[in-house]
Amino acid sequence: MSFNNPLDTLYRQVIMDHYKNPRNRGVLEDENVEINMNNPTCGDRVHLTMKVEDGKIVDAKFEGEGCSISMSSASMMTQAIKGKTIEEALALSQIFSDMMQGKEYDDSVDLGDIEALQGVSKFPARIKCATLVWKAMEKGLHSQE
Repeated sequence: MSFNNPLDTLYRQVIMDHYKNPRNRGVLEDENVEINMNNPTCGDRVHLTMKVEDGKIVDAKFEGEGCSISMSSASMMTQAIKGKTIEEALALSQIFSDMMQGKEYDDSVDLGDIEALQGVSKFPARIKCATLVWKAMEKGLHSQE
């Protein structure tokens, strides 16, 4: 990955900040959604817990082991979905998936720090790292429907 321009450098700093100082790391005691997923290709694993009430994600936490991409994605995702409805979180997941696949996506949605992961789409082997926790969230939320 080349970091020749200032935007690439900023994005790398955002990813490393979430990796070194993860937000929402831990396990919820009063969760009603719990999902374990792993990526057997590289060994990344994530344990996602969420509290969903009245169709809204009240809280979300994660634990796991993996590369900086997977763990920073988990940190960013848990921040982004708190307070969102199930539908909003799933729509955000679709936008993220499109971004990872290099497809056009709804850029009217403020992705915040998540946008820093956009460069991962240029590295097919790393896309699964970034999307692991998002797939866990989708699986968990679909279990609530």
